[in-house]
Amino acid sequence: MTGTTTDTTTGTITGTTTGTTRVIVGLSGSLSSLAALYHAVGEAARHEAVLVPVAAWTVGDRDGLRPLSELEHAARRRLDIAFEQAYGGYPSGLVIHPVVVNAEPGPALAAAVSGPDDLLVLGAATRRRFDLLRGTSVARYCRHRAGCRVVEVSPSALLTRLELTARTGAPLPLLAR
Repeated sequence: MTGTTTDTTTGTITGTTTGTTRVIVGLSGSLSSLAALYHAVGEAARHEAVLVPVAAWTVGDRDGLRPLSELEHAARRRLDIAFEQAYGGYPSGLVIHPVVVNAEPGPALAAAVSGPDDLLVLGAATRRRFDLLRGTSVARYCRHRAGCRVVEVSPSALLTRLELTARTGAPLPLLAR
């Protein structure tokens, strides 16, 4: 399944063929985003869709003195680490177009959506005091602006699968939900 190219410098997704289903997943490095990755890979395999893992990065107060290239590299590394932790590397048999973009996570994920046939998979947010005070969340932003189905995956779904695997001794299925 070809037809999608990603400019990893800008994060712009171009050349998407009409009718091509894509599964976009936000990766932040949290347990929730790892659970979202498992779900997204399963959906992409099941529907023969292009998998678009997204790592958004911004310059924070503590990062002001670090070079932008170092921050971008850290975001790229976050993608690699997520796939390494989940699958021992990037799974074969899938078309994967990673996106690393200098933007807030919500706008970056919403911008990665190319149409209503896409699926956006997010890790379920934990209720942090900062989010409550700010009144925003990535999931809320995406539900209102993405223009496609948005699925939130709880980290408990991943923990349940890992626990079952540990109890039975069976390997964790790579491309199953």
